Amino acid sequence: MEPIDEGDRLVVNAHVGEFEPFVVDGRASETESVLQLDRSREPGVGFHLYRMAPGSSTTPHRHTCDEQFLVIEGDLTDHDGYQYGPGDLVLLRRGTVHNSSTVDGCLLAVYIETAETNLAG
Repeated sequence: MEPIDEGDRLVVNAHVGEFEPFVVDGRASETESVLQLDRSREPGVGFHLYRMAPGSSTTPHRHTCDEQFLVIEGDLTDHDGYQYGPGDLVLLRRGTVHNSSTVDGCLLAVYIETAETNLAG
């Protein structure tokens, strides 16, 4: 096999990579951010790292496709009280309506094929 061409490999360390604000309804969130290598998709779609600041919550939303995520570090609690922790691999089905919060902050590895639908007014 030939070596991988320099332009065909992109590596960013999750601990030092530059996260950008997650955008909700056209506004940059101050408490949610993403690190995403595939720039052909909008931020937060496809495979990405998603970070929530301590004490923050997501906007209530509906999934337009299945969402899968792995909790890398921190805590995450859904609106119904279900708690996730480091090592939890989660699948939320298309049509799921929820929002999540964190006490100490969290870092997730996420795969979602299409953007979610914001339900907050």
